[in-house]
Formats: sequence, structure tokens, C-alpha cells
Amino acid sequence: MVGRPTKRRPAGIAMTAPAVRSRKEFGKTLAVDIAHRLRQDIVACRLKPGEPLKFDALRLAFGASFTTLREALTSLSADGLVLAEEQRGYRVAPVSAEDLLDVTSTRALIEIELLKRSIAHGGDDWEIAVISTLHRLGRIEERLPGRHVDDPDWKIAHRQFHEALVSSGRSPTLLAIRASLFERAERYRNLSSMFRPQSRDKAGEHRAIMKAAIARDTDLAVSLIDRHIRSTANNVVKYASHLLAP
Repeated sequence: MVGRPTKRRPAGIAMTAPAVRSRKEFGKTLAVDIAHRLRQDIVACRLKPGEPLKFDALRLAFGASFTTLREALTSLSADGLVLAEEQRGYRVAPVSAEDLLDVTSTRALIEIELLKRSIAHGGDDWEIAVISTLHRLGRIEERLPGRHVDDPDWKIAHRQFHEALVSSGRSPTLLAIRASLFERAERYRNLSSMFRPQSRDKAGEHRAIMKAAIARDTDLAVSLIDRHIRSTANNVVKYASHLLAP
């Protein structure tokens, strides 16, 4: 008996999973599923900055309609990860020094405001969340010394620690904007880690931020988080400037 032909993935389209997953896995629609997987590949730089996202290739890769793909790409465009060009379709948003500065400065402003609010309003549950997420991050770093920054579990734990820090900020709007900016900044962080000759003491930075936050030392916590955020931008400029558009 002759087997059914399998779909071949076109060159240039990265995939984080088999072509089609259950819609229940991400709980919403196929467009959300596709946007989720494309977002992962863009942030991880598996899809390169400026790379075209052609509908024919995407249809073969995901088995989705033009309308569904356009919905997914439109949502990524709203998040600043995909660029829509009139008459030319879509491509991965390029990286540039101007965008890096804008993302970094805006993220620092919002992160600082949310951290201030969390220190002022956070109770025992907030403190436990901050401490426990940092503990999980540290355990992963111990298990993978020198290799943790590229580990998917570390990346999840890293995001969760930063989310915990600001989780008592009492502003769903600011938190939503912050989440979008974190993803855009994460793409630059991945670029930084690719070319940085030696790793940063992120564990020490995270620990210092946690201690200042739990001690309710707002001025110190704000100073540390601001420096932490801007260090990534400084490293990108220093080590990966050849990838940045003017």
C-alpha cells in the first residue's frame, strides 16, 4: 500500500512543531496557533530580521488559508515583530539601532513604573512569586552551567521571574504593553547572546533585583532594573552592531 505523500517545508520558514496542531493546544483559533509559532521563531531569531514571509510558503508549511495566515501576520505586525509592506506582503521586522533604543527606553519606563507599584502594593503572595521564580531560574542555571541562556526552560523561567516582579502593578494595560515590549527586547537579547564573547552575570543581577524588591528598597530596585534592561541594548550595540540597520 502506497503511503500518503508528506508535506515538505519550504526553505526559509522555520518550524517549532509539526505543521498542524490541535486548536485546543493554544485554546483559541488556528490563526493564534500560527502566530504563536511564528512569534517563537522570530524572537529566537530562527526567522531572520528582514526575512520575507511569503504566503505560498506559509500555506504549505501550516496548511492554512490565506485569510487565516493574514490574521496571524496582522497580529504579529501589531506587536512590532512583522512588517507589512504595501504591495510587497510581509516580512520579519528588521532590527535597527533606532528600534533598539526605542524598545529599550520604553520598556525601562514601563517596567520601572510597574515595579514601583508592585513594591508598594505587593503582599506575601507577590514576594513568594518573586522568590520562587528566581529559585527555579537558579536551579536551571546550576543544571546547565554556561549553557543555560539558550535553554528553552531557562527562557521561560527568565520571563516568569520578570513577570513576577511586576505582577502587582495593578494595571492590565501597562502589563499588556510590557509583555509586548519584553518579546521585542527578547529578540535583541538573543542577538546579543549569539555574538557576546562572554556571558553576563545575569544570575547576580537577578538576585540583586530580587533582594532590593523584597526589601522594599524602591530606589535601589529601580536603579538595578534600569541597568539590567539597558545592559542588553549596550551589548547588542557593542557586539552585534553589524546586524543593525542604520
